Amino acid sequence: MEQSSSIEEKRVEFRFQTKPGKDVFIAGAFNNWNPRETKLEEKESGVYTAALQLTVRHEYKFVVDDVWHIDPENPETAPNPFGSMNSAITVD
Repeated sequence: MEQSSSIEEKRVEFRFQTKPGKDVFIAGAFNNWNPRETKLEEKESGVYTAALQLTVRHEYKFVVDDVWHIDPENPETAPNPFGSMNSAITVD
C-alpha cells in the first residue's frame, strides 16, 4: 500500500495597495525570492492581488518598482539576514 505524505496546498490571496500603474510582484521562499517571477494584477485602481497555492509557513515581501516592502496588512513578521524584516504567513 502506498501512503501519501503530501501536505495539502491552500489558496492564499495576497493584496497590496499603492499608486495605480505600478509594477508589483511578490517574492518569497515559494519562488526562490525571485523579485520578478510572480506579478500581482491590478484589480482596481491601486489594488494589486495574486492568489498562490501554498503549504506550511512562508516568508515573503512585495516588490514595487524594484523596492522591497513588508506586507502592511499582515502583522506577522520574521527577521531576515539583511537586518530588516520579512512578512510571514502560516497556512493551516
